[in-house]
Amino acid sequence: MKKTISTIFGLAAISLATLTTSCSSDDNKTEGPKSDFVVVRENLQGEIKSGEVILESGTYKLTGKLIVSNTAKLTIKPGVTIQATTVAKDKLEEVRYIAVAQGGQIDVQGTASSPVIMTSELQEPGAWGGLVLCGKARINKGTTAQAEVSNLTYGGTEDGDSSGSIKYLRIEYPGFSYSNTKEFNGLSFFGVGKGTTIDYVQVYESSDDGFEWFGGTVDAKHLVVSNKGDLLGDDLFDWTEGWIGNGENWYGIKTNAGNRGIEADNNSDNHKATPISFPNLKNITLIGTTTSIQGEAQGVKLRVGTKGKLDNVVLKGWATGFDVQHDESISYVGTDLLATNVKFEDVGVKAKGTATAVGGSTDVTKLFTEKADATGAGNGSGVPNWAAGWTKGL
Repeated sequence: MKKTISTIFGLAAISLATLTTSCSSDDNKTEGPKSDFVVVRENLQGEIKSGEVILESGTYKLTGKLIVSNTAKLTIKPGVTIQATTVAKDKLEEVRYIAVAQGGQIDVQGTASSPVIMTSELQEPGAWGGLVLCGKARINKGTTAQAEVSNLTYGGTEDGDSSGSIKYLRIEYPGFSYSNTKEFNGLSFFGVGKGTTIDYVQVYESSDDGFEWFGGTVDAKHLVVSNKGDLLGDDLFDWTEGWIGNGENWYGIKTNAGNRGIEADNNSDNHKATPISFPNLKNITLIGTTTSIQGEAQGVKLRVGTKGKLDNVVLKGWATGFDVQHDESISYVGTDLLATNVKFEDVGVKAKGTATAVGGSTDVTKLFTEKADATGAGNGSGVPNWAAGWTKGL
């Protein structure tokens, strides 16, 4: 009899333990090493110092900066929304953003039917800081440097470094401004390595650049930038500091008086600094306007020593298609600075060149070859089929 009662109480204890576990919150459930970081849906902020944190479903309120530190990992499941709460413009220390430090990892697991969304309560450009990745690949600003808006270290010698994987992500209303010269972008790549996966990402209504590369070797496919609001954006795409990755299937559109489709630099302090920016891009559509608040309504601006090869490009609506500046970049025209199979639609001047000397106009027509039926990002100047379903406002 005693044995039977003991058995019954034992079974009851097991059942109670199972019930308690099954009813517990899964907001901080991890598939990898356990993290001490505590997820609070209404107050997501702080530093993930180790282990893996998983955001499972629903909406999380970003109430400050969220840093993924060395050895830590942030995994975001399909359909999750991260919403930055509103911060006063004079409270710079409270700006909301997400940053992955060197050695950290992010795994955005969105799908075409259920993308991950990073947005803000205040639905206007410049409402929050966006997403920052800092890797260990080479840059030409020094062996390492400090990211301009997070002060995290980036750069190094590990060109194959991985900051994780991002698929089917939409970033809305980023571009928080510290000053006239210091602003967040939508998605910033600081020395990010080629082991990182970037595929199917949209930046929607950013007050600064949509995507910007600061050196590194990361490749990026299926990118969308759309700026149609009255509040001005800057460039749709931007690279500097020696980016040598690949890009494929980019679609960018602006209907306001923002700036360029692509702004391409090597190093403004030393035009010959190595590694020299030299991305290879294909299947690109850039749609703009003939006006810009800075007077630079250019489809592609190539300057301060950048190289680059672009193929299958559609430029529509720009005052100038290609604008090449400075002797170093001009010297690469037709060889290491080349755009093949280009279609111009409603573009005022197809290409112009300006040498370093003031007023030094020069011929850069060898920069491009034309193709009347170029498809660009997939549908000429139309919205590409691959952007359907997971993007916004196209």
